[in-house]
Amino acid sequence: MTTIKKIGIIGAGQMGSGIAQVCAQAGYDVVLSDISEAVLEKALANIGKNYDRQIQKGKLEEQAKAAALGRITTGTDLSVFGDADLVIEAATENEALKRDLLKKLVPHLKPEALIATNTSSISITRLAAATDRPAKFMGMHFMNPVPVMQLVELIRGIATDEPTFNAIKELTLAIGKTAAVAEDFPAFIVNRILLPMINEAVYTLYEGVGGVEAIDTALKLGANHPMGPLELADFIGLDTCLAVMQVLYEGLADSKYRPCPLLVKYVEAGWIGKKYGRGFYDYSQTPPVPTR
Repeated sequence: MTTIKKIGIIGAGQMGSGIAQVCAQAGYDVVLSDISEAVLEKALANIGKNYDRQIQKGKLEEQAKAAALGRITTGTDLSVFGDADLVIEAATENEALKRDLLKKLVPHLKPEALIATNTSSISITRLAAATDRPAKFMGMHFMNPVPVMQLVELIRGIATDEPTFNAIKELTLAIGKTAAVAEDFPAFIVNRILLPMINEAVYTLYEGVGGVEAIDTALKLGANHPMGPLELADFIGLDTCLAVMQVLYEGLADSKYRPCPLLVKYVEAGWIGKKYGRGFYDYSQTPPVPTR
Protein backbone atom coordinates (compact mmCIF):
# COMPACT_ATOMS: atom_id res chain seq x y z
CA MET A 1 0.00 0.00 0.00
CA THR A 2 1.19 3.51 -0.83
CA THR A 3 2.58 5.38 2.16
CA ILE A 4 1.32 8.96 2.18
CA LYS A 5 3.70 11.47 3.75
CA LYS A 6 3.38 14.53 1.52
CA ILE A 7 0.01 15.83 0.30
CA GLY A 8 -0.53 18.29 -2.51
CA ILE A 9 -3.73 20.35 -2.71
CA ILE A 10 -4.92 22.18 -5.81
CA GLY A 11 -7.05 25.20 -4.91
CA ALA A 12 -6.58 27.43 -1.88
CA GLY A 13 -10.18 28.49 -1.44
CA GLN A 14 -12.39 27.58 1.50
CA MET A 15 -12.22 23.84 0.85
CA GLY A 16 -8.57 23.58 -0.18
CA SER A 17 -7.31 25.67 2.71
CA GLY A 18 -9.45 23.66 5.13
CA ILE A 19 -8.02 20.39 3.83
CA ALA A 20 -4.50 21.83 4.13
CA GLN A 21 -5.22 22.88 7.72
CA VAL A 22 -6.37 19.46 8.94
CA CYS A 23 -3.64 17.55 7.07
CA ALA A 24 -0.84 19.77 8.40
CA GLN A 25 -2.26 19.58 11.91
CA ALA A 26 -2.25 15.78 11.65
CA GLY A 27 1.48 15.81 10.87
CA TYR A 28 1.54 15.60 7.07
CA ASP A 29 3.71 17.81 4.87
CA VAL A 30 1.42 19.87 2.66
CA VAL A 31 1.99 21.84 -0.53
CA LEU A 32 -0.92 24.14 -1.38
CA SER A 33 -1.26 25.54 -4.89
CA ASP A 34 -3.40 28.22 -6.52
CA ILE A 35 -3.00 30.48 -9.54
CA SER A 36 -2.84 33.57 -7.31
CA GLU A 37 -0.21 34.45 -4.69
CA ALA A 38 -2.81 36.71 -3.05
CA VAL A 39 -5.21 33.77 -2.64
CA LEU A 40 -2.42 31.68 -1.13
CA GLU A 41 -1.49 34.45 1.33
CA LYS A 42 -5.14 34.80 2.34
CA ALA A 43 -5.42 31.01 2.79
CA LEU A 44 -2.39 30.88 5.08
CA ALA A 45 -3.74 33.82 7.11
CA ASN A 46 -7.11 32.07 7.50
CA ILE A 47 -5.43 28.81 8.53
CA GLY A 48 -3.45 30.72 11.16
CA LYS A 49 -6.64 32.35 12.48
CA ASN A 50 -8.37 28.98 12.67
CA TYR A 51 -5.46 27.55 14.66
CA ASP A 52 -5.68 30.60 16.97
CA ARG A 53 -9.35 29.82 17.64
CA GLN A 54 -8.40 26.28 18.61
CA ILE A 55 -5.70 27.65 20.94
CA GLN A 56 -8.27 29.97 22.59
CA LYS A 57 -10.55 26.97 23.15
CA GLY A 58 -7.71 24.95 24.65
CA LYS A 59 -7.73 22.44 21.78
CA LEU A 60 -4.28 23.30 20.40
CA GLU A 61 -0.93 24.43 21.78
CA GLU A 62 0.96 27.42 20.34
CA GLN A 63 3.89 25.13 19.56
CA ALA A 64 1.63 22.78 17.61
CA LYS A 65 0.30 25.73 15.58
CA ALA A 66 3.83 26.79 14.64
CA ALA A 67 4.74 23.22 13.70
CA ALA A 68 1.62 22.79 11.53
CA LEU A 69 2.15 26.09 9.70
CA GLY A 70 5.78 25.08 9.17
CA ARG A 71 4.61 21.96 7.35
CA ILE A 72 2.68 23.99 4.73
CA THR A 73 4.43 25.32 1.63
CA THR A 74 2.78 27.06 -1.31
CA GLY A 75 3.26 27.62 -5.02
CA THR A 76 1.47 28.82 -8.14
CA ASP A 77 2.81 26.16 -10.52
CA LEU A 78 1.79 22.51 -10.76
CA SER A 79 5.46 21.50 -10.71
CA VAL A 80 5.39 21.92 -6.90
CA PHE A 81 3.65 18.52 -6.73
CA GLY A 82 6.62 16.59 -8.13
CA ASP A 83 7.37 14.78 -4.87
CA ALA A 84 3.80 14.53 -3.53
CA ASP A 85 2.49 11.08 -2.59
CA LEU A 86 -1.10 12.25 -3.02
CA VAL A 87 -2.63 15.28 -4.74
CA ILE A 88 -6.15 16.36 -3.79
CA GLU A 89 -7.93 18.47 -6.39
CA ALA A 90 -10.18 21.05 -4.70
CA ALA A 91 -10.98 23.45 -7.53
CA THR A 92 -14.36 24.96 -8.42
CA GLU A 93 -17.22 22.50 -9.01
CA ASN A 94 -16.94 22.59 -12.80
CA GLU A 95 -16.20 19.39 -14.70
CA ALA A 96 -14.44 20.98 -17.69
CA LEU A 97 -12.18 22.98 -15.36
CA LYS A 98 -11.35 19.94 -13.23
CA ARG A 99 -10.60 17.73 -16.25
CA ASP A 100 -8.31 20.38 -17.71
CA LEU A 101 -6.47 20.76 -14.38
CA LEU A 102 -6.02 17.02 -14.02
CA LYS A 103 -4.60 16.69 -17.55
CA LYS A 104 -2.08 19.44 -16.79
CA LEU A 105 -1.23 17.91 -13.41
CA VAL A 106 -0.22 14.37 -14.38
CA PRO A 107 3.05 15.20 -16.23
CA HIS A 108 4.39 16.66 -12.97
CA LEU A 109 3.65 13.63 -10.77
CA LYS A 110 5.83 10.69 -9.87
CA PRO A 111 4.45 7.41 -11.29
CA GLU A 112 3.25 6.04 -7.94
CA ALA A 113 1.46 9.22 -6.82
CA LEU A 114 -2.26 8.99 -6.04
CA ILE A 115 -4.87 11.56 -7.06
CA ALA A 116 -8.11 12.36 -5.23
CA THR A 117 -10.82 14.83 -6.16
CA ASN A 118 -12.93 16.77 -3.68
CA THR A 119 -15.84 16.99 -6.11
CA SER A 120 -19.22 16.97 -4.40
CA SER A 121 -21.19 15.60 -7.34
CA ILE A 122 -19.24 14.89 -10.57
CA SER A 123 -18.54 11.36 -11.85
CA ILE A 124 -15.28 10.02 -10.42
CA THR A 125 -14.92 7.67 -13.39
CA ARG A 126 -15.13 10.55 -15.91
CA LEU A 127 -12.62 12.67 -13.99
CA ALA A 128 -10.26 9.70 -13.64
CA ALA A 129 -10.32 9.26 -17.42
CA ALA A 130 -8.66 12.67 -17.76
CA THR A 131 -5.55 11.28 -16.02
CA ASP A 132 -2.93 8.66 -16.86
CA ARG A 133 -3.76 6.63 -13.71
CA PRO A 134 -7.48 5.81 -13.26
CA ALA A 135 -6.53 2.95 -10.92
CA LYS A 136 -4.84 5.44 -8.57
CA PHE A 137 -7.70 7.95 -8.64
CA MET A 138 -10.79 8.28 -6.41
CA GLY A 139 -13.17 10.73 -4.77
CA MET A 140 -12.47 12.21 -1.34
CA HIS A 141 -15.37 14.56 -0.65
CA PHE A 142 -14.79 16.70 2.44
CA MET A 143 -17.66 18.62 4.04
CA ASN A 144 -17.65 22.39 4.60
CA PRO A 145 -16.14 23.77 6.82
CA VAL A 146 -13.46 21.08 6.67
CA PRO A 147 -11.90 21.64 10.12
CA VAL A 148 -15.32 21.33 11.81
CA MET A 149 -17.19 18.70 9.83
CA GLN A 150 -16.40 15.08 10.71
CA LEU A 151 -17.41 13.31 7.50
CA VAL A 152 -15.47 12.47 4.34
CA GLU A 153 -17.27 10.61 1.55
CA LEU A 154 -15.00 8.10 -0.20
CA ILE A 155 -15.96 7.22 -3.77
CA ARG A 156 -14.29 4.68 -6.04
CA GLY A 157 -14.30 5.15 -9.78
CA ILE A 158 -14.86 2.06 -11.92
CA ALA A 159 -11.07 1.57 -12.21
CA THR A 160 -9.98 2.50 -8.66
CA ASP A 161 -7.80 -0.28 -7.24
CA GLU A 162 -7.93 -1.60 -3.69
CA PRO A 163 -4.50 -0.29 -2.56
CA THR A 164 -5.55 3.25 -3.55
CA PHE A 165 -8.85 2.98 -1.70
CA ASN A 166 -7.16 1.59 1.40
CA ALA A 167 -4.48 4.29 1.41
CA ILE A 168 -7.08 7.08 1.15
CA LYS A 169 -9.27 5.49 3.81
CA GLU A 170 -6.28 5.21 6.14
CA LEU A 171 -5.46 8.89 5.55
CA THR A 172 -9.08 9.87 6.26
CA LEU A 173 -8.92 8.17 9.65
CA ALA A 174 -5.44 9.55 10.39
CA ILE A 175 -6.63 13.16 10.03
CA GLY A 176 -9.44 12.49 12.49
CA LYS A 177 -12.34 12.13 10.05
CA THR A 178 -15.04 9.49 9.65
CA ALA A 179 -15.38 7.80 6.26
CA ALA A 180 -18.67 7.04 4.50
CA VAL A 181 -18.25 4.93 1.37
CA ALA A 182 -20.47 5.94 -1.56
CA GLU A 183 -20.91 4.55 -5.04
CA ASP A 184 -20.10 6.65 -8.11
CA PHE A 185 -23.60 8.03 -8.74
CA PRO A 186 -24.38 11.73 -9.28
CA ALA A 187 -23.89 13.75 -6.04
CA PHE A 188 -23.04 10.58 -4.04
CA ILE A 189 -24.87 10.37 -0.65
CA VAL A 190 -24.86 13.70 1.17
CA ASN A 191 -25.67 16.00 -1.74
CA ARG A 192 -28.07 13.50 -3.35
CA ILE A 193 -30.23 14.03 -0.24
CA LEU A 194 -29.30 17.57 0.88
CA LEU A 195 -29.35 19.58 -2.35
CA PRO A 196 -32.84 18.49 -3.53
CA MET A 197 -34.11 19.63 -0.10
CA ILE A 198 -32.46 23.02 -0.58
CA ASN A 199 -33.80 23.21 -4.14
CA GLU A 200 -37.32 22.45 -2.83
CA ALA A 201 -36.92 25.23 -0.25
CA VAL A 202 -36.08 27.62 -3.10
CA TYR A 203 -39.19 26.41 -4.98
CA THR A 204 -41.21 27.05 -1.81
CA LEU A 205 -39.91 30.64 -1.84
CA TYR A 206 -40.38 30.96 -5.62
CA GLU A 207 -44.01 29.83 -5.43
CA GLY A 208 -44.80 32.18 -2.55
CA VAL A 209 -45.56 29.47 -0.01
CA GLY A 210 -43.38 31.28 2.51
CA GLY A 211 -40.73 33.98 2.79
CA VAL A 212 -37.03 33.41 3.48
CA GLU A 213 -37.35 33.88 7.23
CA ALA A 214 -40.48 31.74 7.51
CA ILE A 215 -38.93 28.87 5.53
CA ASP A 216 -35.73 28.85 7.55
CA THR A 217 -37.55 29.19 10.86
CA ALA A 218 -39.93 26.37 9.93
CA LEU A 219 -37.08 23.92 9.27
CA LYS A 220 -35.02 24.99 12.28
CA LEU A 221 -37.88 24.76 14.76
CA GLY A 222 -40.08 22.21 13.01
CA ALA A 223 -37.41 19.74 11.90
CA ASN A 224 -34.65 20.60 14.39
CA HIS A 225 -32.20 21.65 11.65
CA PRO A 226 -29.30 23.77 13.00
CA MET A 227 -29.54 26.06 9.94
CA GLY A 228 -32.47 26.80 7.68
CA PRO A 229 -32.14 25.51 4.08
CA LEU A 230 -31.84 28.97 2.52
CA GLU A 231 -29.25 30.10 5.06
CA LEU A 232 -27.38 26.87 4.38
CA ALA A 233 -27.59 27.47 0.63
CA ASP A 234 -25.97 30.88 1.13
CA PHE A 235 -23.24 29.27 3.23
CA ILE A 236 -22.52 26.58 0.60
CA GLY A 237 -22.72 29.07 -2.28
CA LEU A 238 -25.69 29.24 -4.63
CA ASP A 239 -23.40 28.63 -7.60
CA THR A 240 -22.29 25.34 -6.05
CA CYS A 241 -25.90 24.42 -5.21
CA LEU A 242 -26.91 25.06 -8.82
CA ALA A 243 -23.95 23.08 -10.18
CA VAL A 244 -24.87 20.04 -8.07
CA MET A 245 -28.54 20.23 -9.07
CA GLN A 246 -27.53 20.40 -12.74
CA VAL A 247 -25.37 17.28 -12.30
CA LEU A 248 -28.32 15.49 -10.66
CA TYR A 249 -30.81 16.66 -13.30
CA GLU A 250 -28.57 15.75 -16.24
CA GLY A 251 -27.15 12.57 -14.71
CA LEU A 252 -30.41 11.01 -13.51
CA ALA A 253 -32.78 12.51 -16.13
CA ASP A 254 -35.57 12.97 -13.59
CA SER A 255 -37.63 16.16 -13.50
CA LYS A 256 -37.71 16.12 -9.69
CA TYR A 257 -34.09 17.36 -9.81
CA ARG A 258 -34.83 20.35 -12.09
CA PRO A 259 -33.08 23.42 -10.59
CA CYS A 260 -35.54 26.04 -9.43
CA PRO A 261 -35.65 29.01 -11.87
CA LEU A 262 -35.18 31.39 -8.92
CA LEU A 263 -31.92 29.65 -8.00
CA VAL A 264 -30.74 30.03 -11.60
CA LYS A 265 -31.72 33.72 -11.59
CA TYR A 266 -29.85 34.46 -8.36
CA VAL A 267 -26.69 32.85 -9.72
CA GLU A 268 -27.01 34.78 -12.98
CA ALA A 269 -27.33 37.99 -10.95
CA GLY A 270 -24.17 37.18 -9.00
CA TRP A 271 -26.15 36.81 -5.76
CA ILE A 272 -24.42 33.60 -4.81
CA GLY A 273 -24.29 33.68 -1.04
CA LYS A 274 -22.47 34.71 2.09
CA LYS A 275 -18.92 34.98 0.76
CA TYR A 276 -20.13 37.40 -1.95
CA GLY A 277 -22.29 39.50 0.38
CA ARG A 278 -25.74 38.61 -0.93
CA GLY A 279 -27.85 35.54 -1.57
CA PHE A 280 -31.16 34.81 0.13
CA TYR A 281 -29.84 37.15 2.82
CA ASP A 282 -28.14 40.53 2.56
CA TYR A 283 -24.84 40.22 4.45
CA SER A 284 -23.99 43.92 4.27
CA GLN A 285 -26.18 44.35 7.35
CA THR A 286 -25.77 42.98 10.89
CA PRO A 287 -27.55 40.71 11.46
CA PRO A 288 -28.10 39.61 7.84
CA VAL A 289 -31.52 40.54 6.46
CA PRO A 290 -33.70 38.30 4.21
CA THR A 291 -33.84 39.58 0.64
CA ARG A 292 -37.39 38.31 0.00
